[in-house]
Amino acid sequence: MKKLPQISEAEYEVMKVIWKYAPINTNEITDKLLQCTDWSPKTIHTLIKRLAGKGAITYEKQSRVFVYTPLIQEQDYLKQESDSFLNRYFNGNISAMVSAYLEDDELSKSDIEELRSLLSRKGGE
Repeated sequence: MKKLPQISEAEYEVMKVIWKYAPINTNEITDKLLQCTDWSPKTIHTLIKRLAGKGAITYEKQSRVFVYTPLIQEQDYLKQESDSFLNRYFNGNISAMVSAYLEDDELSKSDIEELRSLLSRKGGE
């Protein structure tokens, strides 16, 4: 898989809206983000431009508005970020990561049951 662009946390918030609602125009993106952030419309427009510049999204002009669609898939981006986190903090060792959460009581009983279920399904393949 080719390396996807690095995006900031703020850019990621914009991407979540684009992934969910694409194709989506500038005004719609702005309206949705104004509901859940304290960003100004100018800040949102800057983030959109950065994402286009990084090749994360593309756009086309439809009459007087720009309509955006993602160039990267959400699942691919999440995989890259998960792998990066795992490599950076746990030397790629997922067992060490899960162990750290278990030792600090960060996982609830339902989290543990869900992990068991996932592992048993994966182990049965």
